[in-house]
Amino acid sequence: MNRENLSRHNPDETWIEQNPDFEGEQNNSVQHYEVLMEYGDCLVNVGKFDDAQKHYEQAALLAPDAAGPYVGLGVVALQKNLHDDAELAFRVACRLGPQCAKAYAGLAMVAQMRKQFDEAFRLFLKALEIEQDNMTALLGLFQTSIQMGSFEKIIHYLEVYLETHPGDTSVMFALATLYMKDGRFAESRKLLHDVLTLVPDNKDAANLLEEVEHEIMTRNHSEVFHK
Repeated sequence: MNRENLSRHNPDETWIEQNPDFEGEQNNSVQHYEVLMEYGDCLVNVGKFDDAQKHYEQAALLAPDAAGPYVGLGVVALQKNLHDDAELAFRVACRLGPQCAKAYAGLAMVAQMRKQFDEAFRLFLKALEIEQDNMTALLGLFQTSIQMGSFEKIIHYLEVYLETHPGDTSVMFALATLYMKDGRFAESRKLLHDVLTLVPDNKDAANLLEEVEHEIMTRNHSEVFHK
């Protein structure tokens, strides 16, 4: 049975009993789709973007209503610096999957690369509203917050993330950086001490801790001087 026949039928149990190969064909199609997606993701990870694109395009043919292949195509386009193509693919993914956090994070990355930071910030927030653990959106929002000088919302999302992932040192470091930029030096220092407890040779954390402690010392001396 070909895909045209599949699309015309909405089978009930009686029809399936009369067509015993139907479920097997559906399962094979689903498995083939999943293999294409997994292989496409692997090809992206090793930098074989043209091959990855072919796999995502085949997956899109097998599952035309799925957002995943278009997210993959958007990622490939981003890697090739084809921002218009990436935006189109991510927008299709958003239409097909309104709750697809990866699609909104992808659109946010396009906006970020175009230096449209307000739009990037809005889209990263949208991705996090759907999926609080989306690391792409968390780190993207962190970068955009630094560029915009607006820290309150991203601080909240990073704090929420760390409640369920308390040992994630990359997010701990990002939050410590934001605390420092927001003038919350004591909180920044505590978090950096925690990072160095987990990863003693983290030079970035050690350097930032030195900067934070210098700022605390300077402020303490200033307060004493003005009393």
